[in-house]
Amino acid sequence: MNAFLTCGRLLRLTLVLGLAACAASAQAERIKDMASIQGVRLNQLVGYGLVVGLDGTGDQTIQTPFTIQSLTSMLMQMGINVPPGTNLRLRNVAAVMVTATLPPFAQPGQLMDVTVSSMGNARSLRGGTLLMTPLKGADGQVYGMAQGNLLVGGFGASASGSQVQVNHLGVGRISGGATVERAVPVTLGQDDSIRLGLHNADFSTARRVVDAINERFGTGTAAAVDGRTIQLRTPPGSDARVAFIAEVESMNVSRAETPAKVIVNSRTGSVVMNRAVTVDACAVAHGNLSVVISTEPVISQPGPFSSGRTVQAQRSTVEIQQESGMLTMVEGASLAEVVQALNAVGATPQDLLAILQAMKSAGALRAELEII
Repeated sequence: MNAFLTCGRLLRLTLVLGLAACAASAQAERIKDMASIQGVRLNQLVGYGLVVGLDGTGDQTIQTPFTIQSLTSMLMQMGINVPPGTNLRLRNVAAVMVTATLPPFAQPGQLMDVTVSSMGNARSLRGGTLLMTPLKGADGQVYGMAQGNLLVGGFGASASGSQVQVNHLGVGRISGGATVERAVPVTLGQDDSIRLGLHNADFSTARRVVDAINERFGTGTAAAVDGRTIQLRTPPGSDARVAFIAEVESMNVSRAETPAKVIVNSRTGSVVMNRAVTVDACAVAHGNLSVVISTEPVISQPGPFSSGRTVQAQRSTVEIQQESGMLTMVEGASLAEVVQALNAVGATPQDLLAILQAMKSAGALRAELEII
């Protein structure tokens, strides 16, 4: 089948080979790398706060009135009343959002890293100090308190209308800047059973994990619930349960053969394939059509001693160029042959997207085509 594709040669072809996805199926992986214990999870925390001590790089309070409102409210809580109608024009304060990740099994008193991001028009958070900020979870409860000096990875300088900036100055981090105030209850093996969740659902991989665990600990220890979930029968007692989970996570299991898949990023032109992709015999015709329109001014001068006027006109030239199409036979049994065949066509990223779609429609591409 012929697929005639026309695209401008404006972008350089970027073909990325998914080496991580190209591992041989016989290569074993640890269970902890392909699955996780259900219920043992991270929890996202967020809070709103103020950063003070900036060197004139804070919010322009006229354009960000919420910064002044927050500062006034904080001062009132400290017993300082700001007279109504006072126009505070501060340049060393910035309103920020504070985010943190609460790890599983975290207990009160432990420390967390926090990320502080400007939400106003502050030019830089460098050198600032975050004031005490409560961090809340999705349920609205406070799980941590954050405060400390920011570390900003970039720097910038400006003078006489010129500005130089390296990296991003509106985001900083505080290592160990938050203290856990409330623990998230985790029910792990309360009914003498836990569940493993595969990162990628696959019935064959789930079956292999179940067989490996039952071979190691005895029949009936593991049972597949579906293509992602595996239920494990754990020994009684927290210490024995932890030892059992640690031993299960350290076991090596061969992952099942990955299904053939091609992922195309239509914005960047990147194409990622795994090693299972093959192509049946097909013919691809590739050509380009370019239309160039150029315009140049033409000046018409009147004759000497005449009453005419100088007139300016436009003269346009239209040039159409069409390269001859190239008919290429494409047939590959492996990833290397597929890549070599596609490169032989000489396609640009947009051409490649159209070629892959046409090959999929023609039934020649033996893979799932996903466009992101």
